[in-house]
Amino acid sequence: MPSSFNVESADGYERLMGRWSRKLAPLLIDFAGLADGECVLDVGCGTGSLAFALAETAGLSEIVAVDYSPVFVEAATRRNSDPRITIRQADACALPFEDGRFDRAMSLLVLHFVPEAGKAVSEMARVVRPGGMVAAAVWDHYGGMSGMRMMWDTAAMLDENALPLRRKYCFQPMMRPGEMKESFVNQGLVDVEETSLLVRMEYASFEDYWGPIAAGEGPLGKYVTGLDPAKRKAVDGAVRAAYEAGEPDGPRSFASVAWACRGRVAAGE
Repeated sequence: MPSSFNVESADGYERLMGRWSRKLAPLLIDFAGLADGECVLDVGCGTGSLAFALAETAGLSEIVAVDYSPVFVEAATRRNSDPRITIRQADACALPFEDGRFDRAMSLLVLHFVPEAGKAVSEMARVVRPGGMVAAAVWDHYGGMSGMRMMWDTAAMLDENALPLRRKYCFQPMMRPGEMKESFVNQGLVDVEETSLLVRMEYASFEDYWGPIAAGEGPLGKYVTGLDPAKRKAVDGAVRAAYEAGEPDGPRSFASVAWACRGRVAAGE
């Protein structure tokens, strides 16, 4: 099942989100845990932020990374130089692996873009051995992404067509408090724990912040590039004013919070 995330190019995604997922990946790994000799699956690897962070752990025996997008698979494969890492195209809701194949399965910033997110959790649990760990993180779009909410809130003030898109952005799957934990429990995982992880998104300038969106990356980028010229000019100007907030253009820092959840595959399953 395809992701609902809009991808224009791997380089554009890196500017929009890849640089921040690299900051978040070590926090998810710390939360999920690792042990020497383990085989780990990265579901929805994108350009490889989690897979390559996992590779920095010398004790792992194998890292398998999958993504639905051929754009991401090609980009991650091109970057890879670690013989322990295998990257392939696959559907998170129909993983092409036998039961119990991995010691752990992790998913970073993916489940909220999977229409049947619970099915993806079920598949992750299926391919992890009894006693192994499933872990995932998604951004808290409604309450934890001030920098991105600023864009959506500004657009919604200028264009009523942005209102349903903003609602969809704020309440994608797994984003409500406790929602991911409930899904993990419903899929039979045990010892389930949910927490939040925080990083800061640091931008050098308005162009650094707005450029990937203006080029069409992600859901907001798809909306912005579809605007007529007059409305596009108004949105561009209003978002710039919100970013600058009355000060000269330059560096800005936004706190960004992700929900994270982990659960263990029950013995005997």
